[in-house]
Amino acid sequence: MHEVRAVVAKSKGAPVSVETILVPDPGPGEALVKVEACGVCHTDLHYREGGINDDFPFLLGHEAAGRVEAVGAGVTDLAPGDFVILNWRAVCGECRSCKRGRPWYCFATHNAKQKMTLADGTALSPALGIGAFAEKTLVAAGQCTKVDPAAPATAAGLLGCGVMAGIGAAINTGNVTRGDSVAVIGCGGVGNAAIAGARLAGARKIIAVDIDDRKLDMAVKLGATHTVNSKSTDAVEGIRAATEGNGADVVIEAVGRPETYKQAFFGRDLAGTVVLVGVPTPDMVLDLPMIEVFGRGGSLKSSWYGDCLPSRDFPMLIDLYLQKRLDLDAFVSETIGIDDVEKAFERMHHGDVLRSVVVF
Repeated sequence: MHEVRAVVAKSKGAPVSVETILVPDPGPGEALVKVEACGVCHTDLHYREGGINDDFPFLLGHEAAGRVEAVGAGVTDLAPGDFVILNWRAVCGECRSCKRGRPWYCFATHNAKQKMTLADGTALSPALGIGAFAEKTLVAAGQCTKVDPAAPATAAGLLGCGVMAGIGAAINTGNVTRGDSVAVIGCGGVGNAAIAGARLAGARKIIAVDIDDRKLDMAVKLGATHTVNSKSTDAVEGIRAATEGNGADVVIEAVGRPETYKQAFFGRDLAGTVVLVGVPTPDMVLDLPMIEVFGRGGSLKSSWYGDCLPSRDFPMLIDLYLQKRLDLDAFVSETIGIDDVEKAFERMHHGDVLRSVVVF
C-alpha cells in the first residue's frame, strides 16, 4: 500500500482539497504509475460540479503521463520504468465493436479493479477511471500507452484527453484530408487541437470561430487561416465568407451547446460533415428542421475521445511532436503544483488558459 498526496472532490460544488490517499499494489492486469504531469481538464471541473455523476468522493485528474512503477500478474507488455501516457479507453478486444475491427469504439473498456481510498478507507471514484492528480495512481495495464520518453511529460500527458479529442475529431471522426475547408467553433483546448489536427491533415482553409480574441490569436498560431469573432460577426456568415459562400467541408463543434451546434450545421457546405466533440449537459435539447437535415445531406457525427485508438495514435502524435510538426507545448499555458488545482479551475472558467498542467 502506498500513501500519496492527491486532489479529491468530496462533495458537489465544494472546493477540492489535497488529501492523503492509499493506493494498493497492482493486482492482476493492473499497473502502478508514478505520475509526472497531469493537465487540468474541463471534465475534472464537471466531476467536481456533479455534472458526470454523484459518486463522490472523486479522485480528480486524468490527462497524464508518467513512469510505470510496478505491474501485476499477467502483465507482459509493460515493465517498471516505461514512460506512458494514461488513457481512458483500455480496449477489451472482446466486445462486438472490437470483434468487428473497430476497437476505437470499444463498448467495454476497463479500469483497475482495486479501489484507491481515503486514509479512513472511503473508496474513491477516479475521474475517467484514472485519477491522476496524485503522486501515484492505479490503473488497468491497458490504460498505459508506451511512447518515446524523449517527450516531456507536460506535453505528452495532454494527449490523454483534450488534445487527442480535438486532433481526433478532425482526423479520425471528420476524416479531414488534403484540400478540405474546415471550421472549428469554440477555440479552447479541444477546439485549438482540432485546428492543429486539420493542419496536420492538409486542410487548405481552417476557420476559427470564438468570442474571445485571445483564443483566436492562439488558433492562428496553431494553424487557423481565418478567424471569426462571433460576438461581432454572425458565425455562419463568417464561415461562408471564407469559403466562397459555400460553407466548410467539415465543421467541428467544440462547445457542446445547441446554439453553436446549429451554427455548425448551417455553416457546412452541402454534403459536408458536422462533428460534435463539445460535451453537452443532459438537459440540452437540439431543435432542427428535419427537411434541412435531409436536404443538406452529408454527415452528422459525434466524436468520442477523438475516436482514437491510444496504441495507434499516441505514439504517432508524440513522434510528430518530436519532429516539430505538432506543437504540443503551445497548449501548456502554465505549470502548477498539486495545491493549485482549485485556482486553475478558476482560471479555466475565465478563459485565461488553454491548459494548466500539474507537475509532480
